[in-house]
Amino acid sequence: MIYMSSTRIYLLLISLALSGCAATRGDSIQGGKNPHDPLEPFNRGMYKFNDTVDKAVLKPVAIGYNTVMPEPGKIMVRNFFSNLDDIIVTINDLLQLKFTQAASDGTRVLFNSTFGILGLINVTDRLEKHNEDFGQTLGYWGVSSGPYIVLPFFGPRTIRDSAGLYVDSYASPIRLISNIPVRNEMYVTRMVSLRAGLLDQEKILDEAAIDRYTFIRDAYLQQRQNLVYDGNPPREKFDDEDSSDPIEDSKENQQQTVASTTCSTTHHGTTNTEDIE
Repeated sequence: MIYMSSTRIYLLLISLALSGCAATRGDSIQGGKNPHDPLEPFNRGMYKFNDTVDKAVLKPVAIGYNTVMPEPGKIMVRNFFSNLDDIIVTINDLLQLKFTQAASDGTRVLFNSTFGILGLINVTDRLEKHNEDFGQTLGYWGVSSGPYIVLPFFGPRTIRDSAGLYVDSYASPIRLISNIPVRNEMYVTRMVSLRAGLLDQEKILDEAAIDRYTFIRDAYLQQRQNLVYDGNPPREKFDDEDSSDPIEDSKENQQQTVASTTCSTTHHGTTNTEDIE
């Protein structure tokens, strides 16, 4: 699953930029350090490293892939890996006691793997594709996110999500392939396919007059919080806020719920780009 999650996150962040959901925690900490990012000097350096590798290697390969691969082929590749991802999603549904959602996601896997020819064709487009991973499962059971960290090649994470990434990678169906060259080819194909899907969207982020590192960090933290709480995260209090006005707090909580719902809707639209019929 190398690169898979980081490219998906990048696609998500671009969608957040389009929807205006990027007014996040960083905006509330006017001028000060973000308490969720105590490793900021290291993280900024790692962000620059990942960005350099992407521009030197991954992006040119993705451009070539887009050029030579016909559109039906790209759709089938996306569908195939999306179907494999649904296996991990279903497992985490069960670990979070979301049995109805697990039944839906499991049905997607069953029908797409059979009638959809190993997932190449999405025959379950009427069933919503969900996004669950072990990082969210840990959050569901009360594990704190921990500090924000940028991993080499994998991109933005928290300590909790880093542990979740390892578990999900260990449980990945691709990992079960015993033939190492074939397994590595699967990883590379998935990485290139996902990166190719970002080429058009990232232009918007490139043209925006923002601190890209801060934007990606704040959007990532907000969206992960949103996912853990299924679109209804608790409002975060900051040290400089006066919590003595219950009426004002109630209004702000309602505003937070609306914003979270908007971001959640945007996210589901993003995820579904991976399983176009």
